[in-house]
Amino acid sequence: MKNRFYPLDIFRGITVAFMILVNNPGSWSYIYAPLGHATWHGCTPTDLVFPFFLFAVGNSLSFVIPRLQAQGSGVFWQKTTRRTLLIFLVGLLLNWFPFIRYSADGLLEAKPWSSLRIMGVLQRIALCYFFASVMIYYLKAKGAFWCSLVLLAGYWLLCLALGWPDPFSLQGWFGTGIDKWLLGEQHMYKGEGVAFDPEGIASTIPAIAQVVAGYLTGNYIIQHMTSATGIPSGLRRLLLAAGACILAGWVWGQFFPINKKIWTSSYVLFSSGLAIALLVVITYITEIKHTKGWGKFFDVFGKNPLFIFVLSGVVARLYGLFRIKDMENGVAVYKGLGKWSYDHFFAPAFGNMNGSLLYAVFHVLVFFAIAWWLDKKRIYIRL
Repeated sequence: MKNRFYPLDIFRGITVAFMILVNNPGSWSYIYAPLGHATWHGCTPTDLVFPFFLFAVGNSLSFVIPRLQAQGSGVFWQKTTRRTLLIFLVGLLLNWFPFIRYSADGLLEAKPWSSLRIMGVLQRIALCYFFASVMIYYLKAKGAFWCSLVLLAGYWLLCLALGWPDPFSLQGWFGTGIDKWLLGEQHMYKGEGVAFDPEGIASTIPAIAQVVAGYLTGNYIIQHMTSATGIPSGLRRLLLAAGACILAGWVWGQFFPINKKIWTSSYVLFSSGLAIALLVVITYITEIKHTKGWGKFFDVFGKNPLFIFVLSGVVARLYGLFRIKDMENGVAVYKGLGKWSYDHFFAPAFGNMNGSLLYAVFHVLVFFAIAWWLDKKRIYIRL
């Protein structure tokens, strides 16, 4: 089989493109409901982006692990540890970037380490990649599957045993106490108005299973869908697996609510099922119906997924550094480049809601152009 499976590149690309779309609205005050996260329990399309990314990481492992097993444990530990540390470090630096900020007086000052958030999206990817790789390398597919079930069940029991009074609430979830102890409150995310990290230590435990789910799916594709004759029957089995995961996640969600912010086990099953279902649809369209042209747009995103994601974060942070003087109700204010462009072009031309959406679409197209150029030049940047 080829080293790449075209539907997996499209799947990764859709995930990255949608991630850029939802992370870059013109205004956070004007976003359509599907492009926002669930307030707490529940799941919107946006809540599927991160688990789909972790699922895609697992897909990639299905191609990487066999090569590492052939090279021996020494090479495995060297490459896996190095990549884990690199991804984690890039995530940490992205949180810190651009290393300076404007003070209350409007003067530039260094961003202090004392308030730097330790965890984040890339940091969770790094940890999940590491532990899932170790599980898969030593336990093989079947062992990693059973170990993942233990992680999901164990996390549920930890929530019940250590959470109080409502173990699945913002105030009662046990993981915040662990994050405060290990990371320190000053190094945690405070987007909920209090110190609470949606990519914290405890909720990373079930997220590991998301990577394993992606690996198992990719491994199944390699083992059973290497020919045109094997694809139809393989898709039927994957569709059954998707339905089983979605149903199991929904049923479990009646007792352990589907929730991205504390990454519940029911959420892992539910989102993994939807990821498999999307992959089935993509594979059916491209490999059975042989309609591949539409996928070219997403394919280039899938060739450099982590790099494009990091670059989009860098650009968004640079916008805040370049400020433009503007007038609001006769008062002079300074706005970041992104806010200024939304207020002066997108909102006046298209309205608040549509302007905010088109601002995000514009950024998707910008990063598509970059991804397309990198692919044309055969430049593939691996983190």
